[in-house]
Amino acid sequence: MGGAGQGGAGAQGGDMHFIIVMAAIFAIFYFLLIRPQQKKQKEVKAMISNLGHGDAVVTSGGLHGKITGITDQIVTLEVCDKVRVKVSRGNIAAVTQKGAAKE
Repeated sequence: MGGAGQGGAGAQGGDMHFIIVMAAIFAIFYFLLIRPQQKKQKEVKAMISNLGHGDAVVTSGGLHGKITGITDQIVTLEVCDKVRVKVSRGNIAAVTQKGAAKE
């Protein structure tokens, strides 16, 4: 009977060790993967909300242009003289020049 009691105590220590290891793995994933991704999403959301007329931008498809019109969902880009395209606001990947030349 003495042997059964000792085995139970060893199992409890193993369970506690397993929980600590899993918590450490979760913490590593949080600080190396989840947190930086959330920060990046906040930056992109702020960039999209601060778009304005005259900004030079790049779309997620690689199209470069200057913003000539903007609504809640649609951005009108001038990619060449008198050539304008409408893209979804969410497809703007980067602002290359803020407020380039206001017309």
